[in-house]
Amino acid sequence: MDDGIKTLQQWIDDSHAIVFFGGAGVSTESGIPDFRSVDGLYNQKYDWPPEQILSRTFFDARPEEFYRFYRDKMLCLDARPNAAHKKLAELEAAGRLRSVVTQNIDGLHQKAGSRRVWELHGSVRRNYCMRCHKPYSAEEIKAGTGAPKCGCGGTVKPDVVLYEEGLDSATIEGAVADIRGADLLIIGGTSLAVYPAAGLIHYFRGNRLVLINKSATPYDDRAGLTINLPIGEVLGQIEVR
Repeated sequence: MDDGIKTLQQWIDDSHAIVFFGGAGVSTESGIPDFRSVDGLYNQKYDWPPEQILSRTFFDARPEEFYRFYRDKMLCLDARPNAAHKKLAELEAAGRLRSVVTQNIDGLHQKAGSRRVWELHGSVRRNYCMRCHKPYSAEEIKAGTGAPKCGCGGTVKPDVVLYEEGLDSATIEGAVADIRGADLLIIGGTSLAVYPAAGLIHYFRGNRLVLINKSATPYDDRAGLTINLPIGEVLGQIEVR
């Protein structure tokens, strides 16, 4: 076992209020593209850049084009939880992990069994009519064509935070409270480049900060432990005891 992973194991064994803060890299091992990696979503070619398609202005102006892209690239409903998702669920069940704070919208943490998950950017699993608020499943959205319409005539929108939209205040407050009260903060699979989400780690008051990411981040020098390996490979070696 790598020395860094040995240290991580010891810190986990000593902790009872762990919070995990994760990004797109957590789900790449489940086959979901990392938004900002070299081969990720943001480097693929479309009629419009993904940042524009995934904006509220674009959604309102061109809902059919939005949904064509969304169904093709964002609805990865066959993806399965990987070793990282499963280990975090085990740690929560054992009473060591307080919560998961995620920038991902794929719902894989819940699929793995995690209960307390703060989804900063929403989830593709939830969809609502913008007029009457009737819920629709991700499977219904995936199976449809064009911009889905509710029986009342309203447009159905995914419960995901698009560019130009603010984060949910209750979700932010819950995530901040858990991070502030954590005795160990593990950050994994994120470049820490997406704000305001990345700014939440400033609320951590503990002295054990772990960064697990394949590439360097702007916060590496603040971490007590940095591991530059895939998150699933690292957490897969951790024992829950």
